[in-house]
Amino acid sequence: MARTAEPAKLRLLKGRSDGKDAAGRTVNPGPAFKRIPPAAPEWLSEEAAAEWDRVLPGLSRLELLKPEDRAALAAYCEAWAMFREATETVQRDGLTIEAKQGTLAHPAVGIARAAGRELRAWAAHFGLTPSTEQALARGSENEPDPDNPFG
Repeated sequence: MARTAEPAKLRLLKGRSDGKDAAGRTVNPGPAFKRIPPAAPEWLSEEAAAEWDRVLPGLSRLELLKPEDRAALAAYCEAWAMFREATETVQRDGLTIEAKQGTLAHPAVGIARAAGRELRAWAAHFGLTPSTEQALARGSENEPDPDNPFG
């Protein structure tokens, strides 16, 4: 499967010099979107809204967000909410349930697993996974920026 292209801002953070990526190629900055954070959708679940509030400041400092990213960030936050709820259900009820067919995996186990995969996929798009964070930190040749949550 092909790798997803990184935003120009992330490629520049990992780059060798101004305007260059890690391989020394000139980075096309792409379209001039207005880099302001999107407003949270009013329909987010309570846990998803809390995750939105937690990650938005760091992503905003890196100027990675634009209003058009609202849907992708909302999907990430709702995946987090689903992962958390399913995980708490498994912790409370256990990994298995008794059914006519015998002992089966609790349905929340599969939900947590699927939500975790979706969560990791969305998080990688925003640089929120440990591997993308390390890649950003390795790529910076400048002094650490105190406003950079990945620095």
